[in-house]
Amino acid sequence: MARESANNRLERSPLHLLHRAGQCASEMFQIELGGDDLTPRQYAILLTVAQNEGLSQTQLVELTGIDRSTLADVVRRMLKKGLLQRRRTREDARAYSVKLTDEGTRVLKSHDPLARRVDERILSSLPGPQRDRFLQDLNAIVQALARLKERDAAKHSG
Repeated sequence: MARESANNRLERSPLHLLHRAGQCASEMFQIELGGDDLTPRQYAILLTVAQNEGLSQTQLVELTGIDRSTLADVVRRMLKKGLLQRRRTREDARAYSVKLTDEGTRVLKSHDPLARRVDERILSSLPGPQRDRFLQDLNAIVQALARLKERDAAKHSG
């Protein structure tokens, strides 16, 4: 395959482009935080927990889209950092509810403006009228792929 056609193929691959965009956004987030060790996933967890205090880790998986094993590992690290606390739920003694600690609240408040600035910088690469459409399209892709994943998982489990 000629080099030019391989490049053209990557430039038209949603898989490749979404991955590259994610890499660039994560790098921008880390640069904006200036060496802080908070990751975009940890920020997403802090924000989601702050908006839904007391939710279970299963609900956190559903709301963030982070897979169960990765989320459990990230939450474990955030517990060690003192950003989160968890307790057994009243409804199900096997499940944990998660809430922010005072330190988690402080970290979220100090990092939220930085994360918003990263979002603004990412969207600024598009003309104004295209920004909302871009976010709508990304959300549509995420929702459609989540439905496909559920359908595939159901096919393979039964």
